[in-house]
Amino acid sequence: MAKEYIENQTFEQIEFDQKDLKKAEYDNCKFINCNFMNLDLMDLIFSNCEIKSCDMSNATIQNTAFRNVQFIDSKLIGLQFESCNSLLLSFSFNNCMLQHSSFYKLNIPKSKFENSQLIDVDFSESNLSGSVFISCDLKHSIFDHTNLEKVDFTTAKNFIIAPNSNIIKKAKFSKHNITGLLSTFDIIIED
Repeated sequence: MAKEYIENQTFEQIEFDQKDLKKAEYDNCKFINCNFMNLDLMDLIFSNCEIKSCDMSNATIQNTAFRNVQFIDSKLIGLQFESCNSLLLSFSFNNCMLQHSSFYKLNIPKSKFENSQLIDVDFSESNLSGSVFISCDLKHSIFDHTNLEKVDFTTAKNFIIAPNSNIIKKAKFSKHNITGLLSTFDIIIED
């Protein structure tokens, strides 16, 4: 059965946990102040969509497609992005809460994370090459065998990245946050 195709629509202030969200392909749609919390979003397709001021925490996103999706001012706690449909997967995050989420083994180069809380997020074995973390808090986030080539961390904070277990060629750091790169060596850095 083919999915319904929904284009150029705005969904505003909808509690999707109380009203069924159609299993459809959403193209060039806006979701503003909507609640997707704990919802099953399996097999939905979001293309060229804006998800703003929404709560998608603990939603099931298995085989969900996010193609050129902008998440803005949204709460995205506990999402397992590695279970998404990886075909044309691309998104950006601005002023979002992404605690306890996972991007394990994802190929998401040139992703943009801005003014977001990425606390306890798993980036293990993912490809983030060319991505940017602008003014992001990366406390307790995991970078293990991650491709961080040309990633910009100059304004990020609270990260710990082991240079010997990640690809960091030409990654950018500032002199103010370099301790997050050296802390795994158990050395003392003084001002």
